[in-house]
Amino acid sequence: MSEPRSRALLASLVGFATVSRDSNLALIEFVRDYLQGLGVDCELIYNAERSKANLLASMGPQVAGGIVLSGHTDVVPVDGQAWTVEPFCLSEADGKLFGRGTADMKGYLASVLAAVPVFLASDLRRPVHLALSYDEEVGCLGVRSLLERLPQRIPAPALCLIGEPTELKPVLGHKGKLAMRCHVRGAACHSAYAPSGVNAIEQAARLIGRLGEIGATLAEPELQDPRFDPAYSTVQVGVIQGGTALNIVPADCRFDFEVRALPDFAPQAVVDELQHYAQTTLLPAMQAIKPETSIRFEQLSAYPGLATAQDSAAARLIAQLCGSDAFSTVAFGTEGGLFDAAGIATVVCGPGSMEQGHKPDEFVSVEQLHACDRLMDRLAAWLSAPDEQ
Repeated sequence: MSEPRSRALLASLVGFATVSRDSNLALIEFVRDYLQGLGVDCELIYNAERSKANLLASMGPQVAGGIVLSGHTDVVPVDGQAWTVEPFCLSEADGKLFGRGTADMKGYLASVLAAVPVFLASDLRRPVHLALSYDEEVGCLGVRSLLERLPQRIPAPALCLIGEPTELKPVLGHKGKLAMRCHVRGAACHSAYAPSGVNAIEQAARLIGRLGEIGATLAEPELQDPRFDPAYSTVQVGVIQGGTALNIVPADCRFDFEVRALPDFAPQAVVDELQHYAQTTLLPAMQAIKPETSIRFEQLSAYPGLATAQDSAAARLIAQLCGSDAFSTVAFGTEGGLFDAAGIATVVCGPGSMEQGHKPDEFVSVEQLHACDRLMDRLAAWLSAPDEQ
């Protein structure tokens, strides 16, 4: 098999260690310089500290009905993972291209960038817009300022294509997410006199138990949607911290939990129910012992789910481009729900599989990268075709 058109660009992108905790500017500036070298103007949208940036670029006539090709530039850390290859240097073996972000989702970004000369050489009747974001992996944070800018920058597009790894199968839906932190403030004392204090860990445990009960109700058959796996909204606690010594009643405990919500379920309902339980059941007993005790909730991040209709124009278009109408959903979240909430019809389709994402020795196959390059060629043809196609 010949080398994918996008391979060299993928090697460059992987070489930038754009872990979410660090800056993505080196990669963004590389992309900006690459595009400007081809005559494509770019706009960078910085965060408040100017340490990170989104990128917007357009090609073709500035008319409505174009396509947004969107992807995030950040990757998850490699800390503590048993890599057998250098994670930030592209390597190849057995038809696979290894490196952090190859699947999630620099393979797609490389294919999009490699197609820019194709788009420029085509007689585009509809525009193609590139939208690269930062901090997707930590709550879809950066794309929000990009979406605020988008209506001023481009005419209304017909479709946003999010290139998360789906093995280039068209995905129309995913769950939303709400991540929360709960702080329990108790009252410390010597453990020999435990009843005179308020044990923050015990109160947090009661809250966590209540979350489990709420989660069980969400799994009831009438609330399930068989298009998703699992077929119901889920709740889980992922982090807990509290206490200093066994002989001290702990004064503080903190835990983080998340709700992975079906697109038609508002995850705030879980938080509201837990807060009601805290206010009406736990706090009165806590404050009867020590009035200064408290339970406080803090939102960490949130993004909406995605549920594009199978009979929509967006679904028909991605089926045409992919050559498949075997639509599906994915368990992981994307920026797609935010694009959809902004009024832009959105689908998810990109090279590679999330089975390899976030893992050591992450890879995208050469075959998948080739196939994505061909998808970009079909997109260029569609953008150049008469309106009555």
